[in-house]
Amino acid sequence: MIHRLERLVIRHTLRIPAPAGPAGAGEVAARQFDAALMSVGFKLSADALRTLSGLSEGTVVDTAVRTLATVRELVGDHVRHNVYFVDFPANVPDTFEFWTRCLTEALEDRKARPGIIAQLRTGVLNLLTLPSYGSYQHTYEEMLAAHDELLAAAGDRLTVLHLGEPLEAEVTALYLGLAGSSTPLGEEHLADLGVLARHCADGPQPETIPVRENRAVINAARLKAGSAPLLDTVTDVLRLACAVSDGDVSLQQPTRFRTMSRPVRRALLAGLDDVVARAPAKLADVLAHREAFKRLGERLHPHEYPRWPHAAEVFAVARGEKRAYSFDGRVEALFEAGDVTGAVELLKSAPGKLFRGLDRLLRSAAGQEERDAVVAAVEEVAPEVSGRVVLSVREYLHNRAEETGRKRVFVNRGGRAHVTDDARPAVPEDERKRLIAVLDAETARRLPSPERLLVDPDVLGVALPLSGRATAAGLGMRPRGSVSRVDGELLRFFVYWKQKQRVTDYDLSALLLDAEYDTVSWLSYTNLRAVEGEHSGDITNAPDGASEFINLRLGAVQGTYVVPQVNIYSGEQFEEAEESFFGFMLREGEQKGRPFEPRTVRMKSELRGPGRVALPLAFRRAEDGSWHAKWLHLYLKGHPAHNRVEGNQVSVANLLRGIVEREQLTVGYLTGLMANGGTDVATWDAAAVPDEPVTYIGLERPEGLHPDSVVITPENLRDLIPE
Repeated sequence: MIHRLERLVIRHTLRIPAPAGPAGAGEVAARQFDAALMSVGFKLSADALRTLSGLSEGTVVDTAVRTLATVRELVGDHVRHNVYFVDFPANVPDTFEFWTRCLTEALEDRKARPGIIAQLRTGVLNLLTLPSYGSYQHTYEEMLAAHDELLAAAGDRLTVLHLGEPLEAEVTALYLGLAGSSTPLGEEHLADLGVLARHCADGPQPETIPVRENRAVINAARLKAGSAPLLDTVTDVLRLACAVSDGDVSLQQPTRFRTMSRPVRRALLAGLDDVVARAPAKLADVLAHREAFKRLGERLHPHEYPRWPHAAEVFAVARGEKRAYSFDGRVEALFEAGDVTGAVELLKSAPGKLFRGLDRLLRSAAGQEERDAVVAAVEEVAPEVSGRVVLSVREYLHNRAEETGRKRVFVNRGGRAHVTDDARPAVPEDERKRLIAVLDAETARRLPSPERLLVDPDVLGVALPLSGRATAAGLGMRPRGSVSRVDGELLRFFVYWKQKQRVTDYDLSALLLDAEYDTVSWLSYTNLRAVEGEHSGDITNAPDGASEFINLRLGAVQGTYVVPQVNIYSGEQFEEAEESFFGFMLREGEQKGRPFEPRTVRMKSELRGPGRVALPLAFRRAEDGSWHAKWLHLYLKGHPAHNRVEGNQVSVANLLRGIVEREQLTVGYLTGLMANGGTDVATWDAAAVPDEPVTYIGLERPEGLHPDSVVITPENLRDLIPE
């Protein structure tokens, strides 16, 4: 358990918990540790190297072994990345030439020949039946021998690992940060919160837990530790029941409730009874999840506990035996009656719902008086709305300008996306601008006012993490919609997967589009070689793991957009496979090396979303010729089988148009508000590190900052969202 907690700290914070060990002469071991880290693109900070050098050699070696295993997994170097074409990207054949060669080899194989001839007589040949197609034809060691050593380049990634506090202090800080997050966490981080919550159940707790899913995970840990869960709605109890059944606490997917012990059943029923007794109107919340409450009632047996009559009312409402009038139903009745002013007045008692309904309210308003009432209501209740909702609505209104919004992109919590034309009438422009000004003022009021703020310019294009589900777990990840510059001559994508039970074939492809989102070309197993680059070859079975690569020369790309994608051709879905991840590397033109070199990896993300086509990010060429990445973290539904880049060109292009043309609120937006509010905002200069504490926002924590400085990086960017 201790080692697992240590891995969580390193992965989330890029800090090594201060080792507990005797003093000694660990300098040699520490420098060897540092050299090993550099081989995979990491490095010890000066403080970490100095501290480790003063510990015993055994302590340093133990720390090195655990840390190296963690960062190698973080970058994707914990597995063997082989390629079909042994000296890829050199000598990749023409596709037709390659298929012809595979066919010739099959005809020379006595066992395979009869079946191949039979297929040829029908006029259709299945490539998967050719013995040499889709499987590695050489060992991993033979592939390594075919490649020169990687030449070091100034542009190679070097991620600094800093020394943290002792493990218990780091674990507590990480737990409090995740538990008190004002934005929902992604699935991976939510699972990590569960591990931390069980360990920290008896320790310090956050003052508030704004996100209900986080509260459910923490409540499950509290329940197991014998503490009373934190419940103030009937939905909190439902989420807790899902958590103890290892189900979906977001309530997006149905949970199969387990048989529960009597103590758990009593805790859930007592919680329901207390919530309803204190606020009977909360019975209306049952209607939003009626079927789930019915199934839960079958497990809790409320009739066995007459001392909690209010809990029984919950299930009576779910079964339709007791009526409850929902708040949403009352609002809808007012809309149907054309009473926008009445709807506004009612919604003021639920500020979050008022904000989420602004678009409809403005479009439904019959005249200036009603539109003024909407704006006035927003001004009145804005201080009561969470910062995340304020920012979300601000971003939404910005993209509802009359000249934009031609495409609507819908993304669910799992990252499944689809796009449609936006046929809605425009929001009145005057009111849109007035509301934006109100929301800007409210956000500025909540932002901290540090005496001095230092900002790395590279972080300004990072989108605000208004939902943790808009960012996948991994290395170098950015929230959906973020834009970052890409510096390098060679761009190389990679995908790795390992099947669990069934034969599984994932296909890495890259779609090239022009400025109008029309297809220019693509690279895939059906087009192995083009002017722009090469594909490493198709692997169709991954019992021991498999990798595919695409090598792109950015200067040769004949188009404006490059969209890498991973298609499931057959077998297990991303969430079913034992492991699956995607990433990209950047190299200089003269660099050689293996197909996979960890210190050239700029991004590696887990593939764990719904759908059968993954779209991690896209690349766009600017007018000055520079390239930028726009982070997507999206999944298309795709077909049940045989997904190919040729079959989803239109849907990918439409989705990309909707995402690219939408502007996200970024770190630059918040720092601009802070500067306008009087904060001294300056550009970070590594050559002039201040002696006093500062607030720093950047992509990585720099060395030399005062220990009392506040540091915001992508790992804790959620802390920048005002409450």
